Amino acid sequence: MDYLGFDKETFDAFRADDRSGPIHMLNLVKLHAVATYEDGTTTTGAEAYAAYGRESQPVFERLGGQVVWRGAMELMVIGPKDGSEDWDLCFIAQYPQPSAFVEMIFDPEYRKAMRHRQAAVKTSRLVRMAPREAGENFGE
Repeated sequence: MDYLGFDKETFDAFRADDRSGPIHMLNLVKLHAVATYEDGTTTTGAEAYAAYGRESQPVFERLGGQVVWRGAMELMVIGPKDGSEDWDLCFIAQYPQPSAFVEMIFDPEYRKAMRHRQAAVKTSRLVRMAPREAGENFGE
């Protein structure tokens, strides 16, 4: 199953938990080799996602968003070995509060940029997390 967006029930639950303070959004993204837009135009998945990044960045930054971690997947140590969860892009975006993410989703400029993401992404995972201080061991 490909995951390209959230359903209404999940988005409603996201909006209902509008606690104060920042959120981290873990993004794991697998790109299409060839991105195809609704009008039939094609490019690479990487080029389409880069266009999404360029066009959505002004909205993301205006709402106080920032990328706080980025990494490149090297090897699936624990998990599927069939390539189904090999991620092209791995990053954590921080928003000052949950409502900033919601505001971004409804922003007309952001919605216009989404056409690139929809063309680029084969599947993805998006996990909302509460930032925590680093601990001294794995359980803290």
